[in-house]
Amino acid sequence: MELRLGYEPQDGYLKYELFKGAMALVGNHMLAKPGETVLITADTSSDMRVADALGAAAYTLGCTPIVIEYPTAKETCIDPPLPIQAAACKADVWIEIADKNVQHTLSWQAAIKSGVRYSCMTGMDVDMIVRCIANVDIDLIVEMGELVKDIMENSNEIIMTSENGMNLRAEMQGRKVRHAGRKAIIKGYPNMLPGQISWCPMENTINGKLVFDGALWPPANIAKLHSPIYLDVKDGVVIKVEGGVEANIFRDWLASYNNPSCYRIAHYSLGFNPGVLAPTGRIVEDERVFGGAEFGIGSQGASIMGEKWDAPSHTDGTILKPTIVLDGKVFEEKGVYIDNRIREFCHKMGIAGY
Repeated sequence: MELRLGYEPQDGYLKYELFKGAMALVGNHMLAKPGETVLITADTSSDMRVADALGAAAYTLGCTPIVIEYPTAKETCIDPPLPIQAAACKADVWIEIADKNVQHTLSWQAAIKSGVRYSCMTGMDVDMIVRCIANVDIDLIVEMGELVKDIMENSNEIIMTSENGMNLRAEMQGRKVRHAGRKAIIKGYPNMLPGQISWCPMENTINGKLVFDGALWPPANIAKLHSPIYLDVKDGVVIKVEGGVEANIFRDWLASYNNPSCYRIAHYSLGFNPGVLAPTGRIVEDERVFGGAEFGIGSQGASIMGEKWDAPSHTDGTILKPTIVLDGKVFEEKGVYIDNRIREFCHKMGIAGY
C-alpha cells in the first residue's frame, strides 16, 4: 500500500512523529484510561507500523492493547471474523485501521450497543497519522467543530453549489448535527478523525444535482477522482449517475446490490482538518479536506440523528471547493469560509489565505 501511494515504506520512517500521533490518538482523542482494553484491528492491507504504534501508545498509557490482523475482505461493510466481533463487544476502545472497514455491519452495531468507543481510521498509514493527528492541534479543531455544528443546527435552508455544476437544496427543519470528529466522551458512540461534522437534512427535501469531484470510495477501484461524477437526486434518493469511466464503475457497483436503500443520501459532512489540503485516495482524510464537503450514500446509522436504515453498502464522495449558502447568507464560497467566526479559527490554525 505504501509503495502504491508513493510514501516511504521503511520501518524507521517518521518513527518519532508516528509515536507522537499514536499517543495523541489513543490518549487525547479516544481518551483511553489506565486499566481499559484498547482493541486495534487491521487487515493485511493495513500499515502495521501504525497498528504497532497504537498498541505501544495504549500500553504506555496503562491500557491493555489487543492488536489483531486478519485477511483483507473483498469489500467493505462485511462482518469481520467472529473472534473480532466478540473482542469488539468487550473492549473499552476500538480503533479500526483495516482497509476494508466494517463500519455499519450488524456486528459493528452490536459492538456500539455494547458501549465500545469506536473510531474508524480505515487506511491510516504513517504519513496520514503524522499529518492529521501529530502535527495538528486537536483541541482547536474540536472547538471549531462545535461552532460549525451550532451554525448548521441554527440554519434551515441549505444550498450547496460548485463550479462543476452542483446545485443541491435541502431543509434542516430542526435536525441535529453530529460532531463526528469530537473526542470519545460517550460510550457506544462512533468517533472519527478530527475535523468533520455530519448530519442529514430532512431526507425528502434533498433535491437537485450532486457532483463529486474530489474522491469516492468504495468501490475499491475508485479513490481520487479523475473526472466528476454527476448524480441527480430526488427526495433524498439518487436517481441517475452520469460521467466518465469512474461514473460507470460507480453506477454498476450500486446496481450490483439490487437494493433501493443503497441509493439513499445518508449524510452531509463538512471537512476541516488542517493536515489535509488535497485528496490522497484514503477516504478518511479525503472527507476532511479543509473547506471541503462530503456526502454518504447507502446505509445510515442512528448517530446521524435522522432516519435510520440498513443497506448492504455505504459509500462516501467529496466536493473540493463548495459554495454553501445558509438561509440566503453565504457561509463558504468556493472552499473558502466567509463567516468571520470560522475565519478566526482558520487564522489560528495557520491556513493560507486567512
